[in-house]
Amino acid sequence: MTELEQVGERWDYAPAPESREIVQLRDRYGHYVGGTWREATDTYTTISPSSEEPLAQVGQGTAADVDAAVAAAREAFPVWGALRPAERAKYLFRIARILQERSRELAVLESLNGGKPIKESRDVDLPLAAAHFFYYAGWADKLEYAFPNSTPRPLGVAGQIIPWNFPLLMLAWKIAPALAAGNTVVLKPAETTPLTALVFCDVLRQAELPPGVVNILTGDGRTGAALVEHPGIDKVAFTGSTEVGKEIQRRLAGTGKRLTLELGGKAANVVFDDCALDQAVEGIVNGIYFNQGHVCCAGSRLLLQESIAEQAVDKLKRRLGTLRVGEPLDKNTDVGAINSAQQLAKIRELVASGEEEGAEIFQPECRLPEKGYWFAPTVFTNVAQSYRIAQEEIFGPVLSVLTFRTPEEAVEKANNTAYGLSAGVWTEKGSRILWMAERLRAGVVWANTFNRFDPTSPFGGYRESGFGREGGLHGLAPYLELGE
Repeated sequence: MTELEQVGERWDYAPAPESREIVQLRDRYGHYVGGTWREATDTYTTISPSSEEPLAQVGQGTAADVDAAVAAAREAFPVWGALRPAERAKYLFRIARILQERSRELAVLESLNGGKPIKESRDVDLPLAAAHFFYYAGWADKLEYAFPNSTPRPLGVAGQIIPWNFPLLMLAWKIAPALAAGNTVVLKPAETTPLTALVFCDVLRQAELPPGVVNILTGDGRTGAALVEHPGIDKVAFTGSTEVGKEIQRRLAGTGKRLTLELGGKAANVVFDDCALDQAVEGIVNGIYFNQGHVCCAGSRLLLQESIAEQAVDKLKRRLGTLRVGEPLDKNTDVGAINSAQQLAKIRELVASGEEEGAEIFQPECRLPEKGYWFAPTVFTNVAQSYRIAQEEIFGPVLSVLTFRTPEEAVEKANNTAYGLSAGVWTEKGSRILWMAERLRAGVVWANTFNRFDPTSPFGGYRESGFGREGGLHGLAPYLELGE
């Protein structure tokens, strides 16, 4: 081995930690109701999943807290709904600008409380959250143009429940269109990642949003259930697991409340032999290992055309060897911490089932931190369609590889799932992209890319991935009464 090769063997990234000093947290948080902080009668501890370090005491919302929040939203609705749309837009523009100004602080907190790499929080979550507020601010005074031949009117009070994988971005997806349409909001963030939503309350204070227009309650599923069933709620928007979404739908049946659900997925990433393979490998990695695979539309099933399967898997395994797993606040980190002990246990259980059923596992050599919740990037080959890892949503950094020979077989295998949220197609032929997109039963189909989001583009699925859309004009419609 030459001296240059020896140096190359020793070469590695130096630590590049983002400072935590920009984030100033309280020791204890209550609930944000009517523009002020309401003291919580019961609390729990929210932690950093990368170190298990306690970060703050957070309120456990009760039925009385839900009553107070809904009452504040109902009191604010007549004034907010009657406000000139151009004035509502000003508040949304202010919120968007403040998110940009405080983006570093919020990105650090998002990674600290959620475990995702800082470069993803900084470069994806925060810019997109601000962009959604900017986008819907632009529509606030143009609703009659957005929905011609109708008289758009707000519904009233929206109860919104968001997941733990993209806390601030999901907050923006929910709150921005609701406010632009003239509704008021009661939002509950996920139990494990409440802190960016609580700091967002200070963004609302800076923007001088009228009291009661946005109210934020923290807590577990009991708080969410009380919010969903509250008679003062006119519209429910939920993003989370399919099981919980089904339960919400059962509870709301016959109530007359509007409902949108964005649920789980088991997306197929279909790679044809005429694709740019190196580009496709990067798309595969982004599709499943982005945010530790904590993505509802993650490309967790990889369908490779047989003629390139061996070559593609070799390239993929080499690429996995370069992924850096570790401290989320290090700017070099590619794969951060699993969000919670409960989610880590679920990932381990499904991975064990894959090995038991006969799939071949590959994990690159990587040293996982001793504290916190971690799982190495994983690839399964020799996977049958009947295996649990090919059917169930793992919601972690685990990829199942299957093969196909013809486009017809690819479509049949891609659609062999209960879900219908997203899919990806990699080929140089535009006609094949259109042919596949027409036949794939998925709400979103990406071509020669994956996990690409934009506030102007609607996102959502069908079948067990839910119904309704968020983003674009389609994201406004669920918050409006479109009467003649």
